Amino acid sequence: MNMQLLVQLLVNGVIVGALYGVVAMSFVLIYKASQVVNFAQGEFLLIGAWVCWWLLTKYQIPFFAGMAITLVFMLVFGVALQIIVLRPLIGEPIISVIMVTIGLSTIFQGAMKWIFGLNAQPFPPIFKTQSVNILGLQIQTAYLMSVAVSLAMMAGMAWFFKASKYGLAMRATAFNQQIAQSLGISVKNIFAMAWAISAVVSAVAGVVVGVVNSVSPALSTYGIKVFPAVILGGLDSIVGAVLGGLIIGLLENIAHYVDSEFLHWGNLYEIAPFYVLIIILMIKPYGLFGTRNIERV
Repeated sequence: MNMQLLVQLLVNGVIVGALYGVVAMSFVLIYKASQVVNFAQGEFLLIGAWVCWWLLTKYQIPFFAGMAITLVFMLVFGVALQIIVLRPLIGEPIISVIMVTIGLSTIFQGAMKWIFGLNAQPFPPIFKTQSVNILGLQIQTAYLMSVAVSLAMMAGMAWFFKASKYGLAMRATAFNQQIAQSLGISVKNIFAMAWAISAVVSAVAGVVVGVVNSVSPALSTYGIKVFPAVILGGLDSIVGAVLGGLIIGLLENIAHYVDSEFLHWGNLYEIAPFYVLIIILMIKPYGLFGTRNIERV
C-alpha cells in the first residue's frame, strides 16, 4: 500500500474539493433566488477563463489586472444574460427556463470553440516558484492559490448572505417572492444580481482551474462534475455546497487511489461521483442540508 500516494491524493482531494465547493455555490445561488438549475454553469467557467487568458496573452496585462477586468466583464455578462434572455421567461414553467440554460450551454460552447479553437492553452507563468515542499509533499503554487481563493470566496459568500443588505434581500426572495415584494424588494433585480454573482464566482473558479490545468473546451465539464456535489449538499444550501464539494473532491481521489492500487478499472475516478449522485437521490433526495418540501394533497 503506497501511503505517500494516498496522502498526496487526499491533499489534492481537499484542494480540488474546495474549488468544487466554489462552483457548487454558484449553482446554489441561482437556485435559491429563482428555483432554476443553471446547466450553463460550466460555460461560465470557460468564458471567464478564456477572457482572462486572452487579456494576458494578447495585451500582456498583469495577471491581477486581467483578473479584475475579467470579473467586471462577467458581472456585466451575467446581468445582461438575465435581463435579455431569462427575464422574459419569468412566470413560465421552470422546465422552460432549464431548457433555455441547456441551449445557452450549447451556444456558449460552440462560440468559445469558434473564437479560441479546440486546443488547450496554458496561462503565462504567474509565480516565480512553481511548487513548494510542505511536510514532504510537493504542492504546486497554483494549487495553494486555488485553496486561498476558494476560502476567500466562501468567506465572502458567508458574509454576503449574513450581513449585507443585498444578501438578506436575496434570502428573503428565496424564502418567498411575494413576501419579498411586499417588503419593497425588487425580485427582478435580485434575479439579475444572483446571475451576475454566479457568473463572477464561476469566472474566478475558471481562471484558477485554467492556471492549474490550462484552458480548453473541457473546462466546461466542471459544471457537470460539480453537480453531484450540489445534490449531495442540497440544492438550496450554501454550506451544503461547500461540504458537498469537499466530499466529492476527496471521493474522486480516493477512488483514483483504489483504482490504481487494486481494481485497475481505469475510469473509477470519473464515475465515482455519479454513483454518489444516484445513491443520494435514492436515499436522501434533498441532500445533506437541503430543505425538504412537504406538500399536502
